[in-house]
Order: sequence, then structure tokens, then C-alpha cells
Amino acid sequence: MTIPSTFLAGDFETHFKVFHELMSNKVQEILLVASPYDAYILEEDGSLSSKIINEYQGLNLSRPPRITHVSSARDALEALKRQWFDLVITMPHLDDMDTFNLGLEIKKKWKGLPVILLAHNVEGLHPLPKDKDCSGIDQIYIWSGDADLLLAIVKNVEDRLNAPIDTRKAMVRVLLLVDDSPLYRSFFLPLIYKEVVNQTQDVIEETLNEEHRLLKMRARPKILVAENYEEAMAIYGKYKSFIFGVITDTRFPKNGKMTADAGLQLLSNIKREIFDLPLLLMSSESENNKKAERIPAQFIDKNSPHLYAQLDEFFLNFLGFGDFVFRNPDGTEVARASDLRALERLLPSIPPEPLCYHAGRNRFSNWIMARSEISFASKLRQVHVSDFPDVDSLRLFLINSIHSLRKWRQKGVVAQFNPKTFDPELSDFLKIGNGSLGGKARGLAFVSNLLRLSPELFDDFQDTDFLVPSTLVITTEGFDSFVKENKLQGMNKSNLSDKKISERFLQADLSPDLIVKLKAFLSHVNLPLSIRSSSLLEDAHYHPYSGLYKTYIIPNNHPDPDLRLSQLVTAVKLVFASTYFTTPRTFTSSMGYHLRKESMAVIIQQAVGKQHGDYFYPTLSGIAQSQNFYPVNHLSSEDGVVRMAMGFGKIFANGEPGLRFSPKFPKFLPQFSKVDDILVNAQRTFYALKLSDNPDNLYFHRGVNLEKRMVNDAVAESPVRFLCSTYVPEEHRIRDTAHVAGPRIVTFFPLLKHGRVKLAKMLKDLLEIGQKGMGCPVEFEFSMNLSDDPAEKNEFYILQMRPMSAGEEHFDVELSDPDIDKSFCFSEHSLGHGRRQIIQDIVYVRPDTFASEKTLAIAGELSKLNAEFSTSGRPYLLIGPGRWGSFDRWLGIPVKWEDISGIGGIVELRNKLIKADPSHGSHFFQKITALGIPYLTITEGESGFIKWDVLKGLPQITETTFLSHVRTDKPFIMKIDGRTSRCAIYPAD
Repeated sequence: MTIPSTFLAGDFETHFKVFHELMSNKVQEILLVASPYDAYILEEDGSLSSKIINEYQGLNLSRPPRITHVSSARDALEALKRQWFDLVITMPHLDDMDTFNLGLEIKKKWKGLPVILLAHNVEGLHPLPKDKDCSGIDQIYIWSGDADLLLAIVKNVEDRLNAPIDTRKAMVRVLLLVDDSPLYRSFFLPLIYKEVVNQTQDVIEETLNEEHRLLKMRARPKILVAENYEEAMAIYGKYKSFIFGVITDTRFPKNGKMTADAGLQLLSNIKREIFDLPLLLMSSESENNKKAERIPAQFIDKNSPHLYAQLDEFFLNFLGFGDFVFRNPDGTEVARASDLRALERLLPSIPPEPLCYHAGRNRFSNWIMARSEISFASKLRQVHVSDFPDVDSLRLFLINSIHSLRKWRQKGVVAQFNPKTFDPELSDFLKIGNGSLGGKARGLAFVSNLLRLSPELFDDFQDTDFLVPSTLVITTEGFDSFVKENKLQGMNKSNLSDKKISERFLQADLSPDLIVKLKAFLSHVNLPLSIRSSSLLEDAHYHPYSGLYKTYIIPNNHPDPDLRLSQLVTAVKLVFASTYFTTPRTFTSSMGYHLRKESMAVIIQQAVGKQHGDYFYPTLSGIAQSQNFYPVNHLSSEDGVVRMAMGFGKIFANGEPGLRFSPKFPKFLPQFSKVDDILVNAQRTFYALKLSDNPDNLYFHRGVNLEKRMVNDAVAESPVRFLCSTYVPEEHRIRDTAHVAGPRIVTFFPLLKHGRVKLAKMLKDLLEIGQKGMGCPVEFEFSMNLSDDPAEKNEFYILQMRPMSAGEEHFDVELSDPDIDKSFCFSEHSLGHGRRQIIQDIVYVRPDTFASEKTLAIAGELSKLNAEFSTSGRPYLLIGPGRWGSFDRWLGIPVKWEDISGIGGIVELRNKLIKADPSHGSHFFQKITALGIPYLTITEGESGFIKWDVLKGLPQITETTFLSHVRTDKPFIMKIDGRTSRCAIYPAD
């Protein structure tokens, strides 16, 4: 018997989303009506407002009310006409009107406004005078100089106002207090409130962040007060499903008469209906103890010198606020748990008798209820011992239920890392410090929350878990203090090389506190780790900084914990250092963000993958995008696009082959249309993390510590079996199996064609969920572990989600035939939208001198020319063959972003010399679209055209060995129709 994920997801929503809606009626404005003398008595030990503020702060409660003082009934009525008050507290001695008459006057005009009488003694008030109409006064309390009473009055008024809504919305519990004496009520109510607030704060687990702790305080039990039997039964009847305890005096009115055993009658009636409800009888007559035992109910003597301690014991042991104490039926203690984590760990070892004893009396649900896990505890209460065939089934149900609850309640929560309570199995997202998470980490936190809000995913794909890797973030506070303490502030303006900057950062010291926390983290985690950037600048919407900063993956498996710590510290420092590297600084300047503060958070994330021999890697990794900017054949841009590869995703950053497909049409694979195409385009290598024989300083100098492996070297490993087909040379045929002889080819056919996992639909649904959540097209990076064991679930991890860069919005344009006829450049595969007329300069790679083996030299020439354009601030149109930014210099010009940062438009030519696919690499592509730069692809002789005679006839400004810089008389016109992906560039009239 298990609890389904949808139930737990719903529970979690009760905890946090619904908590925002609780306590909607707050007492914020109090009108105090008191004579100058009474006001002086109230404030003789200091300001009344200060007292109540201090009480709120002492109990960590929010928004203390403001008190307005008037000295007469007339002034009170006038004040009520001028402004709204949430509560009126009046003292008895008013010069111009009797207090009870004032209450009646207030109720005539402001019917629902609570009016409390605060007296100095009970004389003439208990019992109430029979000749007075007291209906204008809601309750009477006796002031003894204790500011706790003011807090109790305010909170009790709020509880009465909020109980009907909060019990219905979130099943908030109700504690019923019955006492007709203003004196005893004034003594017990503050005591009970303080006990409830303190105990509730104590049991809210430290693994939640401060915001959620405050929200959960809103779900503390409501305390409702009754002064007679009928009123008590009315409250009980209304809130019967939510009552979690009753505290009552013994003697109070019933049927209009003082009844000596009214409390005993009340508890007896309630006990018959709810056998396990905690009950407490209070009396100044000790002989009532035996009568309480017969109910049975707990008993406190009002005259006892240990009254405080006995009340505290009732809250701890019977209302569930203390430790969960396992006892045998004879009362002997077996074990105790202080929190849910300890309870889960104890359950396997608890003997059958005490386990059944507590389960049969709903002790588990009562104890969990006190921890504000209201919905979960209510569901648990409906489960009975008789529902299970044996004790072990009951035990397993409790363990699984509590474990699932603890796991779900953490999802979407960013909590402070606490070395004492850190549980790597349940702590999904933690942070060190109070600074910003940075853009990338904030996106991860959003994804974690998004998955929690999407239980349909878990229902639709029951063979797969959807996860965000366990994450620890060093907030920007860590970076800022590191830079300040090590005097590295000037690095952003230095001319040092990236290597020199790295050396300076490696020589600097992390703070001792950060070192201690990282060491504590590593003491629980010995799986491979990915150390990633989360720049503050990555927060900027539509301004991509992905790929500009460093990422390092470390094996984290050395037997020496100090060496593991040293490797982690090195990785953190190097990510810090990448903030000031040349590439991000150049891009920041081109984006106009040079005035924004540079700061860096660091993500320490458990790497996704499994061990395969001496290597660690995921079955597959990829990037999914809502919009496909390069649709072919029947595909449209709204169908989305996915790029996917076996192993780690470093393959995409390097521009190496991977599979590109639409999740809407996963069987349409143009690059795999023929056997020869498959042999040319299929992935032959992949990236994996080596787990053994690594040097102590790893391979930080070369990047991420990953090694490139040949697919054919991994034929015995499960990912090859899951993803590969086999080429049979004798037949010149691809077989979708790994069980025949021949070279292995990564085709993904077992997933996309034969549906071993519904991966395409999974990606399509996630893109839709992401786009709905972010309100715009999105892209996300993912990795997946496919399970060898059919009994185990596959694991789908989202590593990052961000808005797709859309660039500047432009007005609609249409291309006419005359526009095309007068164009010197026309593309049927272009990115962008609008009409531009800002560029005069054109730089093109000279066709007469171009050679594939000279692409590095071409990149060098272009870098120098680009520097001149950047200095002058003149944008230019760049035209050249192959893939701009290619990591393979045989497929295009291997420029970096800083080499072309001054461009205003870019054209990629496919011709007989280079037929590389367009540059749709995520990082390079994002930069182009972020700046709104028109991006054209032309396949000469097939699609679009470029009129070389026109270009060569323009005035020449500069010519190098491989480049030509020409200029038009005035800015030319560039019209891009994003609806048809066509673009025409022609001279202005």
C-alpha cells in the first residue's frame, strides 16, 4: 500500500500555495478607548504599542497592529466614522457613557466589529449584571500588566474571524478553550497562545527556508473560546472535523445555570464521538481528577504550583508538539524521535506491539498534524491498522509515506545549507549565503517548482522520474566577499589574460566558513559533481550568457577527503575567475551592460549519469527548444527542435555531431534519410568522466575533466545497447539492434522509432509546460539515465531552463518581387523580422583566395578588422562560407564571439567548397538572436543568391589576403519576413 505522487503533490500545495491565502483577516488597527487614568495604568511600564511590538518580535510574528488612543466614548464613535478599525478595546471607566452602552452603539453602526472589554478586576463583571444588555461586548478580560494578554486578545480575534475560511481552505486545526471566568481566561489564554506559537515554531523543520517557515506559521491551530456549554457545543459541532484538542474548566453555565460538572459532561460527549481526541480538564477542586480519569481525559489542578509545566507537558505529549515517544501499552518508553527524519529512521526497528499501539490510536497523524502537515495527517488518519494484512505492511506503509512526504515538501524549496541537518537524499536545492542565486540557479529553482506543479507528467510517464539534480548554490555573497577579501576588484578592468586571471584567483583564499560548509557537504556526497556558473548577468531576460563562463566536472571519488575538498575548491575558484575572462567581458560590453555589477554564484550539482566501468556518463543529453528557427520540409517553427547525443552535453558546445529532430515528428530525420547520410552524420564519439587514474590536480587546465571516447569502445556498456544501431557492411544496411556484428552507430532509433521510452512526447510536453510557466518560448538542457532493470524507473533530469532569446520586436514586412529583383543578397532561410536601414559596411570572405585549410588565418584577420569596427561603433554585414563559430575549422571560420562582436548582420554561405549545416549551436546562436542580429543562410545555386558582381563593384575600404571590406553610399535596406523566413538586402533609393 503506497501513497501516489499526485496525492503528495497536492499535499505540498496545501503547505505553501494555500498558506499564502490563510490569515486573510488581520488586526492591523486597534482603537483603545480608555480614560487618561486607565491609559496611564496600561502604560506605566512603557508604551503599550512598544509592548505589543516586542511581543510580536519575540515570537517572530509579523505585522504588529497600530494602536490609536481616545479618552471618551464620543471620541471613539467619531474616530470610527473617520477611519476603519479592526478591533475596539475599551476600559470600563468612561466619563460620558457606560462601557456596555458604548458596545451597543458600536454594534448598531459597525455590526461585525469586535469589541473587547479590558477591566482591572472582576468586580461587577463576573457574573455579568442581569440588568445590563451586554451583547455589545464580545469578551471580557482582566488586565494584570502582562503584554502577553494583548497579543492573545489580538490573535484570538483573528482566529475567530479566520477560522471558517482557513479550516475550509487548508484544514487548519482548532483548539477549543472553555472557561467563563474573565480572570482565569485572561490567565490561560496568553499562556496557551504562547505555548502554541512557540511549539509550532519549534516543530517546523529547519530544512525549510525562512519564507516557508513564516508561511507555515499561518497554519498554526486556531484557538476558539467558549464561555458556556451551548457555545462550546456549537463550536465543536461547526469544527468537529478540525478539532485537535479541548481544554475546559469544570464549572460553567449550561442552559443558563451554573453547572458544577458542565466540563465533565462536555468532554464525555466529545469522547464518545472522537475516541482519540486529546482532552484536558482544569479545576481548582483536585477531586475532579478521578472523574477526568473515567472519561478518560488529562487533568490539571488550577491551584498547582506546577501548572505551567503541566500545561507544557499536555502540549508536548498529547497534542503532538514534543518528541514522538514510542511506548508499550504499559507506558514504558521504547524509543523517541524529535522530527520526521528521526521517525523514519526509527520505524524499521520498533517492535510490533508499540507500533500497532500508536497507530491504532492515531498518534502518528496527531503528531504529524502538529507539524502543520495538515492534509497529509488528515489522509493518514483515515488509514487503519485493520487495512493491512500484517505489521510489516503497516510499517512499510508508514516508512514510505513519511519518506515521500519529506521528499515532496522539499521540492521547489530553496533552503539554507545546514551541516547538522543536511540529508543528501532529500535536500534537492540548498544555498550557502544570502546573496543572489544568479540567473542559472534561479532557473533551476523555477524548474524544480514547475515539476512539482505538474503531477500529470508523473501520471503520463509512469516509467520515468522527472528531476532536477541535487543542487548546492554558493550565492553571489560568497563571490563578493571572496573578491573583496582577496583584493581582486580590479580584475574586471585589467588587461590580464584568462590564464593570469585564473592564477590570481587560485592563489586567493575562500572564507573559512565556506570551506567548513563545503567540507560538511562532501562528507555526505561522494558522487561526481558539476561545478557551474550562475552569473548575476544571466538574470537579464533575453540576454544569453550561457557558454561564456566555465563549467567543471570532478569525479569526487578520491579516498582522501582533503584532496576531494581541494579539487572542489579549485573548481569553485576557477568558475569565480571566469567572471572576468575576455569572452564574457567582451559580450557584456557589446550588450551595453558594462555599467551593471559583475557578480557570480556557483552551482555545485550532482552530475547526472551512471558508472560504466571506469567511466561515468548519462545515457543521453540534449537541448530542447520551443521554436525551430530552421524548419525543413513540412516542419514549422512552432514544432520545436531537440538536439541530442549520447554521453555528456559537451558535444554541443564543441559543435560536434548530434541528432537534431522535432519532438512533434520524431521519425522525420533528414540527416538520416539514407544509409550514407547516417554513416556521415551519426555520432561516433561521446564525452564521459573518467573515474580512475586521474592526477591529483585533475585536468582543470584543459576544461571540464571530460574525456572523448569512441562509441565502438563502449559496446559492452548499456547506453550503446539503448541508443545504437549496427551497420552491416556486407548489406550496406543499418539494423536497429546491437545484437549483430558490425560497427555501432548512435541513431537513437530504439527510442524514436520503436518507442522503448516515449521520449519525444516527453520532450514535447515539457516544452509546453515550460513555455506556459515562463510565458514565452523556452529552451532547456537535459540528461537522462535509462534503466537496465525494468523494475526501476528511468531518470529524466532538467539541467537548465531559460527563455529563448527573441531579440528586438519589429513591425511586419512583406517581400515583393521588386524587392527581390533589386536585391544583392536574398535568403529563403533567415532568422529575424522587420525592416532595417542602419548598415553601410560589408565584410566578405574573398572567394578567390578562400581555402578550407586557411580558416584559422581568416579568423585572425577578421578579429583585427572587427576591433576597428568596435572602436568606430559602425555595424557591418558579415558574409562568408560555412559555419561561423565552428569548432571544426574545416566546416567554417572558427571565430569566437569577440572576433565578430561588431556585426549588424551575418550571412552563411553553403557552396561546393563547404556544405556545413547552419550555425544552430545553442551558445553561438543565442548571442546572435539576443542582439536581434539578422541571420541568413544561402545555399548558392540552390536556395537564395548573392550577387558577387554587385559586392565587388562597391567602393573598397580595406582588403586583406582573405577579406574585403566595402561600403555603400548610404545604409542599405534589410527586410526580413519572419513568417516566411525570407530576407532581401538591397540598396536604398
